Amino acid sequence: MGYYSLLATCIRCGQPFTCNPARVPSIRIAGVREPVCRACIAAVNPVRIAAGLDPIVALPGAYEPAAEGDLAED
Repeated sequence: MGYYSLLATCIRCGQPFTCNPARVPSIRIAGVREPVCRACIAAVNPVRIAAGLDPIVALPGAYEPAAEGDLAED
């Protein structure tokens, strides 16, 4: 059994990070999902909460490798 991770670039800070592509938090820009790193989620949540918005909560395993059997079939 193998594992896989996506090497992504955070849309907010531009830093590379690894994640599970099916679980990583993202924002839509021009209709395209763009990944957001853990540090940026932590940075924007206090601002969101202060503005009366719900915090962004990453799904369990969002920044961990996924089992190869979890690959989505298109």
